[in-house]
Amino acid sequence: MKIGIIEAGAPPARLAETYPSYGRMVERLLGDPAEVTTFPVAEGRFPTSPEAFDAFVVTGSAAGVYDDLPWIAPLKSFLRDLDGRAKLVGLCFGHQILAAAFGGTVEKSAKGWGIGLHTYDLFERADWMDEATRVSVPAIHQDQVVVPPADARILGGNAFTPYGILSYPQRRAISFQVHPEFETDYATDLIAGHRPALPHDEAFQAAAVASLRGESDAARVGGWIRRFLQSR
Repeated sequence: MKIGIIEAGAPPARLAETYPSYGRMVERLLGDPAEVTTFPVAEGRFPTSPEAFDAFVVTGSAAGVYDDLPWIAPLKSFLRDLDGRAKLVGLCFGHQILAAAFGGTVEKSAKGWGIGLHTYDLFERADWMDEATRVSVPAIHQDQVVVPPADARILGGNAFTPYGILSYPQRRAISFQVHPEFETDYATDLIAGHRPALPHDEAFQAAAVASLRGESDAARVGGWIRRFLQSR
């Protein structure tokens, strides 16, 4: 299986020397036997032969899908133009840009930041899932899908993130607002040192960091993604 990783972002500078790139984190999540090529689209490097790939995975990013950056509009067009010819998986920013590309609405949420280990209830079970009824996975986001595309199935979420897991059967795409590719040590360091323009309340941030000591279902969700990619 040939998989293209659409690398839309990178760890912040303070963590870049300690942790792998976002593309490498996704590659580690996918495991063998995937044959992986990474495309740093924020640097303007897009796949020139998308038909050569079985699937693409879009990583997280500090960018917003509504930002006036030269690579955002081309990425939306790229995702739309695939039109089911390759499978798609979106993670956090990837979740948001798939929704924006397919006709949904993504905004900076008035609810504020969602950080820490977030638990989603599962509303509907797809054939690539197992018997779980909820999953807990690291999250860090303020942007959210506020109106899902018309052809999206809402598979999971919670009160803070109602559209946390989406599926697009006709487009052969799935996406998650959470970060199953983030291991606990990276998620902890990322959130502990997160300094947004409007600072987090100290107690809120401490609670988010503490939540990451709970049991993560990131490996389970990674298994879902692998089954989705390997299915017909």
